[in-house]
Amino acid sequence: MKFDKSKKLLVIGRAGMDIYPEPPGTKISDVQEFSTHLGGSAANTCVALSKLGVSSDLVTCISDDAIGEYIFKKLEDFNVGSNLCRRINKKFQTQVAVVETILKNNQSILYRNNSCDLQLDKEDIDKINFQDYSAVFISGTALSSSPSREAVFYAAEKASLLSIPLIMDMDYRPYNWESDEIKSNIYKKIMKEMDIIIGNDLEFNIANNSTDGLQLAKDFINEKPSIIIYKMGEKGSQVFTKEKELNFGIFKVEAIKPTGAGDAFNGGFISSLFQGFSLEDSIKRGSANAAIVVTKVGCSSAMPGSSELEKFINQQTMEI
Repeated sequence: MKFDKSKKLLVIGRAGMDIYPEPPGTKISDVQEFSTHLGGSAANTCVALSKLGVSSDLVTCISDDAIGEYIFKKLEDFNVGSNLCRRINKKFQTQVAVVETILKNNQSILYRNNSCDLQLDKEDIDKINFQDYSAVFISGTALSSSPSREAVFYAAEKASLLSIPLIMDMDYRPYNWESDEIKSNIYKKIMKEMDIIIGNDLEFNIANNSTDGLQLAKDFINEKPSIIIYKMGEKGSQVFTKEKELNFGIFKVEAIKPTGAGDAFNGGFISSLFQGFSLEDSIKRGSANAAIVVTKVGCSSAMPGSSELEKFINQQTMEI
């Protein structure tokens, strides 16, 4: 799959504020000091792309309050386009997460009452000139509630009409979904529209409403998608194309937290495809990006630049 390198990537999903107890290793119950970071899966993915030399615009709704202003400033700091982010009445709130930098029994407490990102609507999508973008990336949490759900399908329809590649991180979170049946049906419906699907074993299980998500991944490669990445944590990943099945391991590191790996993988993988690397090398670079991030505090703040990623890949070996 080739991308027009003269254009940006469009990223649809949420942005938020992450709060980490300091110093690393401190439990939330024992905290005296915190550090703050830009958070939210879509925003983190944008940062990962930016750090690796690929420009993107974020599409979301952000609360018109001090936390929202913090988000806009952080997006600017990381060179992420925010012109398509809509300020929304502060009765809808920006996501705030309190996350421990602890590997074992990690506590991540999420505050998502009246989430403003789920107020994304079709009018927001109509403001987008899709011809300005080489691909559209969708974070699956945006599907969990209306009107955001309908906006995502509308965006996918507009991109498809222009033959713009669609990429989705399944990004399942348990909140807001009405039922398991609806959740499964919505995921399957949107997956049929995607060119690239990225998800872990839990997410594919949920989409299949079963414990056989791997079979769903194998089945869907016979539909529109040309690449499906089935992540299995410490067991690596399986990658399906219409021609072959590939197996990948992981880069073993001394992790200090489990969070941020998925967003880092997205940025490393997509930026590498965008820059012309092979599928195999893109998977490895995405995995390396993820391995780096779990060794640092934060998610967006932990994303490596190109030189750090290259150094890591040259010094480390992926283990099967």
